[in-house]
Amino acid sequence: MHITRLIRPIFTPRVEAWRRNATAPEDVQTHVLAKLLKKARSTMIGERYNFSAIRTYAEFCASVPVIDYTELRPYVERMIAGEPDILWPGVTRNFAQSSGTSDGKSKYIPITTDGFKHNHYQGAFDVVAHYLAANPESRIFSGKAFILGGSFANELTLKPGVVVGDLSANLIEHINPLANIVRIPSKNVALMADWSKKLPALVEASLNENVTNISGVPSWFLTVIKEVLQHTGAQSIHEVWPNLEVFFHGGISFDPYRPQYTHITDPARMHYMETYNASEGFFALQADPLRHILHILLDIGVFFEFIPLDQIGDPFPKASTAWTVEEGKTYALAITSCNGLWRYAIGDTVKIESRYPLAITIAGRTKSFINAFGEELMVHNAEAAMAKTCAELGCEVTNYTAAPVYAGDHSRGRHQWLIEFAKEPGSMTEFTKKLDEALQSENSDYQAKRTGGLFLDSPEVIVAKKGVFEQWLAQTGKLGGQRKVPRLANNRNIIEQLITLNQ
Repeated sequence: MHITRLIRPIFTPRVEAWRRNATAPEDVQTHVLAKLLKKARSTMIGERYNFSAIRTYAEFCASVPVIDYTELRPYVERMIAGEPDILWPGVTRNFAQSSGTSDGKSKYIPITTDGFKHNHYQGAFDVVAHYLAANPESRIFSGKAFILGGSFANELTLKPGVVVGDLSANLIEHINPLANIVRIPSKNVALMADWSKKLPALVEASLNENVTNISGVPSWFLTVIKEVLQHTGAQSIHEVWPNLEVFFHGGISFDPYRPQYTHITDPARMHYMETYNASEGFFALQADPLRHILHILLDIGVFFEFIPLDQIGDPFPKASTAWTVEEGKTYALAITSCNGLWRYAIGDTVKIESRYPLAITIAGRTKSFINAFGEELMVHNAEAAMAKTCAELGCEVTNYTAAPVYAGDHSRGRHQWLIEFAKEPGSMTEFTKKLDEALQSENSDYQAKRTGGLFLDSPEVIVAKKGVFEQWLAQTGKLGGQRKVPRLANNRNIIEQLITLNQ
């Protein structure tokens, strides 16, 4: 009997629990909320909103407002400074760094001790449990897990013992030592910040290992696998890792990368399992390998609320819960969690695909953005970078839009910008270079993906003909009034229409 068959029974109860929970979302979620309120009643936030007196969900949502990161930041800054009992009991020493706010370059999401144990690591455990349930012949534990992580790149002056970095870096740093026996690469390599050095180190660490499963962001891992193939001369990664059977992926949509993974793997031996593990918490997983939907985990320290799109920004919206959502409807997601987040709007929108079990697809962000490669480029980043570039070069822009161009078999991805100038720069090459530099200065995640050109190539700028944006607005019935061209899009629908008109 192989080792995976021996270990499998450890995971089975979690799948059974998920099936039970799916039929009783109200009972499970109200129990989670009660535990969270009880645990945090003596914290600053608990005393401010009198958690001790809250007995029902109705009382909770009438007392505690929905907030975004602008309102959360002052609390987090006090936690980073070492103050205890702010949003969660005790001192929080780990923070996940992410871009995407209008009032600062990065946001810092607390990861509490309870968040590690009851949310992030429990979610990872549940992913394996569901994979084993769907694949009875799996031999996943007969080899190593190749986990691709980020790094600690602190922008702040921190108290001793307090760290800020990518979520994956925090998770690798605090992983159970027993897991390191079946995981590659070593922590030293996994947490390297310089990707020009890290990439060859990752290749070297994985060449002679029996890799059975890989975990990470699709765009990042594609770069690593291509480098392994180039180093070995192999056409398929299964020539290097013959026992590879599953890719646990998340962070960005897998759909644009699916054809490329099909080309570099043996499809007959490969499985894919999507996860929804954000900086704010682990929320959902793909329980059904045949359906690309994410099943919410109701019992891992997160209370979920679903806000109607027309009420985004309202501190006291008429939110739905896990047991009152409407199938087929799209909502903005807010969470209350053991990471010390209280009715926090995380910026994602989700579509309810089913209620029993509760399953979603990620519809997008609540604001315009590009996150095709994990760069999380927001409109305010683009606006600031464009203004800075134009000021420096003495040019003027009338309108613009940008979208991703996905990597091909022999190329990396990039951003494509269609820009209509009122006054063109003297050199488009110089403009493109300065825009790229300005974007990097505005957004740390974009900067990380551009460093060394390992994951994201230099942007491409196309000069738009005069009036092409107005022509597009007229064709779409949006010309005039307050109608605007979307500055950023995570798909190519708009920019392709505009490029066609520009020819």
